[in-house]
Amino acid sequence: MTDSEYMKQALIEARKAFDRDEVPIGAIIVCKGRIIARAHNLTETLNDVTAHAEMQAITAAANNIGGKYLNDCTLYVTVEPCPMCAGAIAWSQMGRLVYGASDEKRGYNRYAPDVLHPKTEVTVGICAEESAELMKQFFSGKR
Repeated sequence: MTDSEYMKQALIEARKAFDRDEVPIGAIIVCKGRIIARAHNLTETLNDVTAHAEMQAITAAANNIGGKYLNDCTLYVTVEPCPMCAGAIAWSQMGRLVYGASDEKRGYNRYAPDVLHPKTEVTVGICAEESAELMKQFFSGKR
């Protein structure tokens, strides 16, 4: 599958979050061509500020492979990770990060641009318009 096809799977997760009245961010983790984790934001559902899609996906992937290091894995997430999630991505030694929409207000690039593990490859802008549009729809309904 291509990066776009995998990101569409992350967008399915983001829509699940949207439907649950959660900030619509979705994530999947792929290892050796297989999706090993799917997640979306659950901060409202779990009443937990750390229950971001990326955090949920990293935990699920580590449980799936039986280890905490995800250097052979790729994380696909619909919106640029926040500094907390970027730190977790670094600690897991994620091999690759692919995200859709940039987050100029809360994304890691604003606050901690060097936080990722030095070997983590980053690809930006895959399905960015769809990811951003879902966020706009969600927040326009909140105002």
